[in-house]
This record gives sequence, structure tokens and C-alpha cells, in this order.
Amino acid sequence: MPMTSQTFQRAGGGSGGGGVRGSGGAARPANLPRIALTALAPSVWGTTYIVTTEFLPDGHPLFAGLLRALPAGLIALAFTRTLPRGAWWGKAAALGVLNIGLFLPLLFTAAERLPGGVAATLGAAQPLVVAFLAVAVLGERLSGRRLLWGVVGVAGVGLVVIGPNAALDGVGIAAGLAGAATMALGVTLTRRWGRPAGVSPTAFAGWQLTAGGLFLLPVTFLVEGAPPEIGPKAALGYLWLGLVGGLITYVLWFQGVTTLPVTSAALLGLLSPLVAAVLGAAVLGQTLGLVQLLGFALALAALVAGQLPAPTRSPKRTDPLK
Repeated sequence: MPMTSQTFQRAGGGSGGGGVRGSGGAARPANLPRIALTALAPSVWGTTYIVTTEFLPDGHPLFAGLLRALPAGLIALAFTRTLPRGAWWGKAAALGVLNIGLFLPLLFTAAERLPGGVAATLGAAQPLVVAFLAVAVLGERLSGRRLLWGVVGVAGVGLVVIGPNAALDGVGIAAGLAGAATMALGVTLTRRWGRPAGVSPTAFAGWQLTAGGLFLLPVTFLVEGAPPEIGPKAALGYLWLGLVGGLITYVLWFQGVTTLPVTSAALLGLLSPLVAAVLGAAVLGQTLGLVQLLGFALALAALVAGQLPAPTRSPKRTDPLK
């Protein structure tokens, strides 16, 4: 999510960027611990598909999104006791609706109506959307390198998770694509606005989770009616999605999104479908053949390449004697 250093400092984000330079002038990758912590979020979100299909009651994607967002947001607010100020009331509301309020029900709708592989592949299109939004929102030049790795990532995920008998559902496909676009816009705006000075990542995540949850609250009961019956298995699933997949991971995600380059963060999202495929093989007995392993290699290559700074051309040296 590149941004000028002056703009980033005004946003209170600190020293971020896609890479730094050593004393010899050669580019090296961005802060690896920061990347690793940010990568934990999409890795955990990769469990959403199996939790949704194996633990949660069918037909309540809005309720699942609500329980993932609102309790986690209220816990974060109670812990930090920090509220937005000034223009950040509107910004936090907009980011909460994009990153949480709209994205989560679209995610759960796709997960319910499509095989996990198809839903995951649609979600993997997010880096491609981000590449174009970075031009419109962040004023960056369209990068062929970003587009290339975005396409490679989608292709790799598709090889991993889409089987020959994958069922297609029009509503599910629309929800998956809309979810990718919504999250991409939210990630791009998060990088543009940064995080206010003096506001912790927990408070920043709490603002968005609460805003998204409050947006979902009336919509959920108007569309789905009364909540479903929640047994012990469903309670465990909602607890995992809300506490680990909501509160903890969104704190890590928004901390990374405000400091890492936008395309680097977006490509980390490829971990979600890869984790979903691994869980499908380990828990549900799904097999991974040669084609799936090739897809893994392509997706991981795109993910790693996205964390490296763009190559720079060395200025031509002139001979002073000529």
C-alpha cells in the first residue's frame, strides 16, 4: 500500500513501506516480523470455510457476520476506552462498513452457497482489484508487476481448490466477487487514511468492528428474522470466529494494512484459500494431487514476490573524462 512518507507520517502510521535500503543501496524486503504477524490474519480466516460448513447452522450468513464483528468490537472498545474524534467518526464508520459490515455477510454467503474452493478463488481476486484501486485512490501508476503476480496468485489458488465437479451458484459467485471488491476498497482506503496518531491497533480495529457490527444488527434481524438455535457445536464455531477470527486477527490485520504496501498486504490474503485447502485435506480427507501442488507453488510464489520491493534501475554512470 505505497504512500508518500509525508502523507504517512501525517496519518500517524510511523515508518512503513514496501522495503528499505541498506547501506549499499540495495533494496531488501519490508520488516519480516510485521509481515509474519499480518499474515496470521488471513491464515486464520482460512478456517472460515470449514467452520461455516461444519459448525454453523445453515441459512444465517448475516448472523454469523454479526457475531464475528459486534462482540469483538465492543470488547476492544471496553479494553482501550478510545473513541474516534472529529473526521474519524465518519472514516471509521466507512471503513467498518466496507471491511466488516458488507464484507462478512458476503463472505459467509459465498461460503454457504459455493464449494470452499470456488469461494476462495473468487476472494483471491482481491489483489487484482487493489492494483487498480491503488491508481484511483492512492494516485499510483498501474504496475504490470502487480497485475502479473495477482493473476498468478488467482491461477494458483484456482488450481489448488477448484475441482472438475465444482458446483457454481449465481448468487454465491456474485457474493464472492462483491466481497473481494468491498474488502479491496476497504484495504485501500485504510492505507490512504492510515491510523490516527496515538491510537492503538486494538482501538482502531475496535472502531471498525463495532461500526460494521452496528451496521449488520438491524439488517440481520430484518432479513433473517430470529437468530438460529445455537447448540454447543455452533457456539464453539461462533466463539472461534468472533474471538480469534475477529478480535485478534483484525487487530493484527489493521496494524499491518496501515504500515505495509497495499499490494503486499492484499497478496497475503492468498493464505486464506491455501489454509482452507490444507484443512480440507487434513480434516475432510480431500486429496491434493500434482495439479494442486503446482497451484500451491504458484500461489506461494505470488505471495512471496508481493512482499519484495519493486526492482529499481541504477542511474547510468557517465565518464567525466568524456
